[in-house]
This record gives sequence, C-alpha cells and structure tokens, in this order.
Amino acid sequence: MMQDRTYADLKALIQALSGVSSFTPSEDANIVDFVNRRASQAYNMSPSWSRYVVAGEERAVASIELKNFQDQIVPNDIFIKIGTSDTALGRDDGADVFISHLNSQEGFTRKSNLWYFFSGSFYTLNPITGVVTFSADGGIDYYQQKSTDTEAYSSPADVKEWVHTGGSSGAANTPANIQVNSVSKIPYNSLLFPIIDSSKPVGTLTPIGEFVRVHRKRSFLNNSSLEYDFYVDNDGANILNIVNNEDVNSFVTYKKELTTFNEDSTDIPSEFFHYLAHSSYADFLRMDGQNAKALQEEEIAKGYINAQLEQIDIRNNNNSLNHKFSTYVNRQSR
Repeated sequence: MMQDRTYADLKALIQALSGVSSFTPSEDANIVDFVNRRASQAYNMSPSWSRYVVAGEERAVASIELKNFQDQIVPNDIFIKIGTSDTALGRDDGADVFISHLNSQEGFTRKSNLWYFFSGSFYTLNPITGVVTFSADGGIDYYQQKSTDTEAYSSPADVKEWVHTGGSSGAANTPANIQVNSVSKIPYNSLLFPIIDSSKPVGTLTPIGEFVRVHRKRSFLNNSSLEYDFYVDNDGANILNIVNNEDVNSFVTYKKELTTFNEDSTDIPSEFFHYLAHSSYADFLRMDGQNAKALQEEEIAKGYINAQLEQIDIRNNNNSLNHKFSTYVNRQSR
C-alpha cells in the first residue's frame, strides 16, 4: 500500500535544509510552486508509478463526435452507444441510442426515420437486452436531420444536413453549421457506463492523466488480447484500425491524473517525498542566487528519485505491464 506524507512534513524538511524556522509568506508561495513543478517532473519520469497506474480498466468507446462551430448552447461533445431504442415516445424501434460521455440526458436518437440531438430526456436501459426505453422528454431537440432527407440512416454521422429546431438559439429550421462524425475514441473523462436509469445520479470514472496501452478485450489475463495503436488529442485516445466498430468497450492501462498540492495537502507521495524536498530546496537556492549549493542539492534529489525509478525497473523486468509482444499481424500482451 502506498504511503502518504503531509505537506507540513515536507515544508518542515525544506525549512530544516534551509536552516530557518519559518519562511516569509512570499517564500511559502514560492515553495508550493516549486513542489508542484517538481512533482510534475517526477510524475512524468515513468509510466509505471504504482500509485498512479491503472491496468486494464474497462472504458466505453465513443463512436460519435459533434462539433458545433456556431455560438450555440450545445458545446462540442462525444457520444457513446448505450443500446437500441424501442418505440416508446415515438422512437424508431431498433435504432441506436448515443449518450454524451459527460451528460446522461443528452444524446442522439431517431424518430420517424429522422435523427435528433436531444437534451433533458429520461430513459432506462435493460442491461440484458440492450434496449433503451424513453420515459419522458423533459428537454428540447436542438438539432434534427433535415426533413426533406427521408433516408433512415443507421448513424447520425451519415446525416447530410442538420437544421435547428425551435428550441435552439437562432431561428427554427435555419441550417446548422455543425459536424457529426464517426470516431473511435476513449475520453479522458467519462460517466460510468452503462447508465441504467438516467433519472438517478450517475457516477464518473477516474479521469485519465496519460494513456499507456489499450486492449480490445480484458488484458493481462491468461489469454492474449489484441492491443490497439492509438493517438491522443484534446478529447482522449483515438483508436486506430479498430477491429469492430460495434465494440463499445476497450480495456485501458493508464496513469491517473497528478493532483495539485497546497499547504493543506495530506497526500504527498512518500516515494516522491525526499526528491521533492531536496529539488524544491535547490530551486529555492537558485532563487537566492546560491547556484553552487543548488547543484549539490540537485544531485542529492536525483539520487532519491533514481532509487525509486530503479525499483520500478526491477518490477518491470518481472511483469509485462509495459512490455509488448509483436507479431507481423498485430501486437499482443501475454
């Protein structure tokens, strides 16, 4: 179990290294900044800090992206398929239902062969059949597929033209300058899917700080699992060459976000503690113009963090969390 230290302990050590009993208010503020700067450095030195790494967690894959280039109420968003609709409240039977990764009551649904972007609707999901039943339309449809285009597209990404409805800002039925695209993306932040009942509070998953690996099926068990290549943008990890576009989940190995520390923090990582103390003190010395002493403290700090990194290397030599097995066909984890 990872141990924590308090910021008060860290500050006391830095004061002891400095030979003072207290810092001025401005120095206190500088020390906090130094600590957070050095914590970010330590965090980025390895993808395998035990405190931050999460291995093979199931995450929903978003398959629809909405980009809105006008000054409208609706922001850019990505959406996750949660199931298929029944005929309640006029929905098309068997049409896919896509829900926002951050708002359980926003998404895309199809009615009378036309796709709608809705906000404020309530529904339930049968986790066995995958059927979504809408129970109330408390909100408004911001955008809809233009009614002159009567084709029953299987996805909102296939719609050729969208129009505003009366609920959106701007005149009703004015062509909307939006894009609705197909994607295969794992967002940094996400609600906890599946959402069984949108009228009840919905939990959120731990935010992803850094993507490490993405597998199609549950990874690091007895059987091999196909590993995806991906690239990262501002919204999350975009999966390359996804095997089946109907896959709604992948298994992600990632680093949790690094928290920002302050005077009241009680969660200073013990594995960073002495590195933070000596490196922050080195920064303090540089601020005071004592560059020679700062270099000495920097070397001491490196010794502490290198010892921790060596422990990670030893663990990595005995497991496959960050080791990849490649064939000419694909990349797998064993």
